[in-house]
Amino acid sequence: MNTHATSPKPYDLTLRVVEEGQRHIRVHPHSGAIAEIGKEIAFVPDSLDTYDYNGWKPIHHDLLVVSAAIEYADRRTARRISRWARDFNITVPVVEVATWQRLEVQASLRAALRHLTGDDWQFTFVPWQGRSVLGARQRSLPFGTERSFVIAYSDGLDSRCVSKVSGNGSDAVCVRVTKHRHALKAGDEPFDQIPFRVDVPSSRESSVRSRGFKFAAVTAIAAHLTGLNRIVVPESGQGALGPVLLPLHNVYADYRNHPTYFRKMERFVKAVLGHDVRYDQPRLWNTKGETISAFRRATNKAVDELFETRSCWQQRWNAKMDGKLLQCGLCAACLLRRMSMHAAEIEEPAHTYVIADLTGPAFRNALPGRSKVRLSRTMAEYGSVGARHLQQLADMADLPDADLKVHAFEIARATVEPQEEVLKKIRNMLLTHAKEWRAFMAAQGEQSFLRSWTKGGRRGRSE
Repeated sequence: MNTHATSPKPYDLTLRVVEEGQRHIRVHPHSGAIAEIGKEIAFVPDSLDTYDYNGWKPIHHDLLVVSAAIEYADRRTARRISRWARDFNITVPVVEVATWQRLEVQASLRAALRHLTGDDWQFTFVPWQGRSVLGARQRSLPFGTERSFVIAYSDGLDSRCVSKVSGNGSDAVCVRVTKHRHALKAGDEPFDQIPFRVDVPSSRESSVRSRGFKFAAVTAIAAHLTGLNRIVVPESGQGALGPVLLPLHNVYADYRNHPTYFRKMERFVKAVLGHDVRYDQPRLWNTKGETISAFRRATNKAVDELFETRSCWQQRWNAKMDGKLLQCGLCAACLLRRMSMHAAEIEEPAHTYVIADLTGPAFRNALPGRSKVRLSRTMAEYGSVGARHLQQLADMADLPDADLKVHAFEIARATVEPQEEVLKKIRNMLLTHAKEWRAFMAAQGEQSFLRSWTKGGRRGRSE
């Protein structure tokens, strides 16, 4: 009999979060890292002001620190080509240490993160030694009891439309989840930005699935402070279900806006905050085009404010023209936006996209003159992948029921609906998407380079 003990599996990252001034704690030089509050994890003073309201508790402070730690670990550790999953061992200082050490809290936290990111997460919680960075200036909330739901409010089309469609314009407590600070719009108070930023030197991982946890956690805090139970998730059907119905090759399915993830997150929120929340997805079975059309009907006004929204994934130089950040026009998010605006019969301004004209037979001719060389490879890669994804999602409308039943079963358990009804809803959403995509492609003409991309071609050539 082999009596030798099995060596523990090594972690891809052992992270120690420390309070300000405690950087002297040692970690393993190869697999270990220190994230110090005030340096790698920095709370933003201006944003903190919008969180210091009556009802603020130390557990809210803890949840923000834990969220930041998760984001730091996720961004710092690159996934391997041969293996998606990573193993994390994270130590976090918290004020309410007894709560975080409860088995129910730890188990529900790990389950939600495992489902969201595809990684294995281990946590050790230690007592917070210094003063809490939040909760010093508690004030009354600046509105009465007329609000009825919380919504994660970005610069995107879905959040702009759904915040209006889901109420009368003043029903929403909007939690802004954009990276940059903007002037507040009607309905944005009392919560402005995510109140912390994470600085990862040479960020090594771009998937950053942990954003889904950060947004869900911060909206849960807002719901707890305001005594609300409904958190509206604005994502429409293609964005919520498409990444799971049609995951990329060798990539763990993206559950960030999927019902199964939100059920796990609800269990964690109940365990850690003692507050019941429901992440409601009112546009789950509608396409983005249908959501935009619903906005037009509900507001009965000009659609100019939709032109202010941003859908593009690109934030770098390759989406800039004459020093101004535009939308690239070709990534999957831009193509979905363009087909959805087309379905809603909205014509966007000419200066909206870097790649504005999709009708030509050669992709290189669609590039702005001065940017052809440096834009070509990046844009072609994003564009070809995005076009094929939208085409393949449209093709799924023709699949037999047997091929969709596994998805219907998973969603039915999460939404507590009959599986047969869920199957019909999936089918109807896919059929509507297919109709909108084909109409959009027809509008680009028979010679559009997008057609070769949907058949596997790249850079305007068929393969």
